[in-house]
Amino acid sequence: MRKPSQWFAYCPRCGARADDPARGERFRCGSCGWLYYFNPAIAAAAFLRRTDGRVLFIRRAKDPASGKLALPGGFVDIGETAEEALEREIQEEVGMKAADLAYLGSFPNDYPYQEVAYPVLDLFFRGRVGQGAVAQALDGVHSVVWLDAREADPDALAFPSLRRGLEAYRAWLHRDEERA
Repeated sequence: MRKPSQWFAYCPRCGARADDPARGERFRCGSCGWLYYFNPAIAAAAFLRRTDGRVLFIRRAKDPASGKLALPGGFVDIGETAEEALEREIQEEVGMKAADLAYLGSFPNDYPYQEVAYPVLDLFFRGRVGQGAVAQALDGVHSVVWLDAREADPDALAFPSLRRGLEAYRAWLHRDEERA
């Protein structure tokens, strides 16, 4: 698995051979001086809670991490806000609308796809779904699972950033219960 920068053997601007194949976070052409930064992709996901306190998890239908648990969400498209992307992804993946979305935190992640380890910044939100809302397994989703977030197994989650997001959500739940 290679970083995106390691796929650049030639300058996309002038065609000169790259002089440093292990550049890392940026590409600078030694011939023409063109500079390109390899910034992370952005993704958004949500802990969606029902009135009984259970949270919606999805079981991934595709790699990476096929069969593992994740949250409804996905990549932010160019021109979208994180909230718009999240609303779109929730609709596409489980056919639902979320309410009261609130930012929870962000965690970096590597997303392995077609021999590239894409750096991603995952933005986590919390929200709720209405009474009687029904989640369906749609695009890229094998099945839906409603779990108590306090009892969800972190080792069953698809990505390290999800485990950190779950920790943040559990901490928020604890603070929320203390206020009640």
